[in-house]
Amino acid sequence: MSIIINRYSVDSKLAWNSFIDKAKNGLFFFNRGFMDYHSDRFKDHSLMFYKEDILIAVFPANENGDTIFSHQGLTFGSLLMESKIKTIEVLEIFNALIQYYKTLGFKKILYKAIPPIFSSYPAQEDLYALFRNNASIVGRDIFSIIEIENKLSFSSSKRNLINKLIKKNYKVENPGDFKGFWELLTNVLKGQHNSKPTHSLEEIQKLKYDFKQEIQLFIVKEQEDIVSGVVVFDFGRVVHTQYMASNEIGRKLSSLDFINNYLMNEVYSNKKFFSFGTSNHNQGRILNEGLIHQKELMGARGIVQDYYELEL
Repeated sequence: MSIIINRYSVDSKLAWNSFIDKAKNGLFFFNRGFMDYHSDRFKDHSLMFYKEDILIAVFPANENGDTIFSHQGLTFGSLLMESKIKTIEVLEIFNALIQYYKTLGFKKILYKAIPPIFSSYPAQEDLYALFRNNASIVGRDIFSIIEIENKLSFSSSKRNLINKLIKKNYKVENPGDFKGFWELLTNVLKGQHNSKPTHSLEEIQKLKYDFKQEIQLFIVKEQEDIVSGVVVFDFGRVVHTQYMASNEIGRKLSSLDFINNYLMNEVYSNKKFFSFGTSNHNQGRILNEGLIHQKELMGARGIVQDYYELEL
């Protein structure tokens, strides 16, 4: 039986979210409660794929001009698949997906593949389908990852600084309110990079309310002032540091290292991987060597996230 495509609409929200919970590469930020917080910025054009009336895959996507993105508002957004799906079915889905968007006049798809460690079961049939349809790699970021059960040691300099904070009885706190850290983060990003957080304070507070367990903030204070903080996204097998920032005092204390050491050895020691994300710009062509060096001093090593372009 052929693949049936439905474009996502609000009426499909429950079916979509239920599918994300059981998809082998489903992550909480594909939940519509997360995706739709910035629906005013991106014109959604996500698809749902059925076979014999059973939902077997979904494709988070937005349109921008004559291009489909998977997804501009997310770190990545590949085809999300049920565990039982087979390679032939994924090829059929891609054939249907390509024909669908092509018929509507779109010219290409830009596809940000999910790094394999984020999937709960092998889920790279989509990459084979991209290859079969002559997609080309147009970007490659490097993700800095630690395998928690088999982690490399922090550098001796970082260990020494962490031990000093332990001896001085510094503590990592887990506050529910993001306001204080968001002020610090905003000032650091503006001063160092002339940029701002992807999420506004109101947005991150709303997401924290909706995803209480998955989104966490950890901070260190000097007296009563926040000097460092890490916002964590818990994806199940992988814990990802979505935001990290220190002010000048925090940098002198090396309190970010102190937080990350605590997270890996205490809070998330039962997880498989700890992700520091990318150190790239311009789809991987620019590497922030200082940033990745700091991550590697904590024992992180690299896996890649690929960007594909598929001409329609």
